Amino acid sequence: MHGLIWSLFWPPLLAAMVALLVWPLFGPSLALGMFAAFLLVLLLHHAVNLRALANWLLAPPGAEVPDGSGAWGEVFNVIYQSGRIQSSSQHQLSAALERFQRAAEAMPDGIVMLNEASQIEWCNPVAETQFDISNQRDHLQRMAYLVRQEQFTDYLSAQNYAEPLMMKSLRNPDLTLSIQLVPFGDRQKLLLSRDVTQLERVETMRRDFVANVSHELRTPLTVVGGFLETFEDAEQINMQQSRRHFQLMLDQTRRMQGLVDDLLTLSRLESNQERMSEEAVDVCALLQILHKEALSLSDGRHHLSLELATDSKLLGNERDLRSAFGNLVSNAVRYTPEGGDIELRWELNNGEARFCVKDSGIGIDPQYISRLTERFYRVDRGRSRETGGTGLGLSIVKHILTRHQGRLEIHSEPGKGSLFCACFPARRVIESGKAN
Repeated sequence: MHGLIWSLFWPPLLAAMVALLVWPLFGPSLALGMFAAFLLVLLLHHAVNLRALANWLLAPPGAEVPDGSGAWGEVFNVIYQSGRIQSSSQHQLSAALERFQRAAEAMPDGIVMLNEASQIEWCNPVAETQFDISNQRDHLQRMAYLVRQEQFTDYLSAQNYAEPLMMKSLRNPDLTLSIQLVPFGDRQKLLLSRDVTQLERVETMRRDFVANVSHELRTPLTVVGGFLETFEDAEQINMQQSRRHFQLMLDQTRRMQGLVDDLLTLSRLESNQERMSEEAVDVCALLQILHKEALSLSDGRHHLSLELATDSKLLGNERDLRSAFGNLVSNAVRYTPEGGDIELRWELNNGEARFCVKDSGIGIDPQYISRLTERFYRVDRGRSRETGGTGLGLSIVKHILTRHQGRLEIHSEPGKGSLFCACFPARRVIESGKAN
């Protein structure tokens, strides 16, 4: 920089010194004339270079640097180097901004940048979907004008962002959003939105689960407690009547024990912490045992048949498969009226293995079928309790089949009975003679 200043001032200084030397020798007229001529030439030189500088600055980026002599060469070089540094810094800032935008666009949560007037400066695609806004169309639009919900407007105006706001989306009423405002920079704000619909459903299921378990246990506990209070207050106990009471208490105790057993089984399956041990399960032998148990449970009230269309084995966990198949069989016995038919069948169909239970019961309306595997869901709650069901059987079946990469197929019509099939992929089928 000092060299640049010196190169600007030394020509006129040199001209002045020459003029001072000429003055006493040739007189003031010649000295001043020479000095004026030199200044004129210097002025023209600067004018030409200024013109070149102006044309260069107006030229597109990357234009060739003008040729300059003396100080102007250094001026052009300083400007060129400054431009390169500025261009590099701008490129780095643009790259950093682009990386930020790409990262924000990849976020699973919605992000909206708001200025101090709560106007949209930028938003990612998730936010566009959740709030039905557009990054281009709604640029610098007030967020409160686009999301016209009173609770959202109150949240923006309250400026108390310690706790998130839970709200339903007007665009999709089934969508629940958790919204959090985070102040940053010069009175700007980040609006963060997260889809918590699934979390809300899980919380609802948890509350329903606790309520259902409490309800299921209340009735047998009330029965047992009532009889015990009766015995406690009775001066004399009628043994014949007491036997009936004892039998009812035993039935209710077994019902509670079945509920607890099913809850523990479901908890074990849902936790998925233990690694499932697998072996070649002899399904034919297993179904013969379940068939005998079904005959005992039916006590002659139904016509039960077992058809083993294949002797193939299944790669899986025998305890879990016994539980799944047993639930399907016991449900058929419980919900089929006396005199009805129940058919058990083990078969191969297009390579996959299928265990099917067909009954001639009252059937199920198609609108309820999709919910049958929900915990404690019953089409007819009163009838289910009369038959001794816990409401967890099909939920257990679904989890066991999922662990075996299988699926549960349900076909039913009111008045025409039901068909439940546990289907397993071909890779789990061990055909006869291929087992190790």
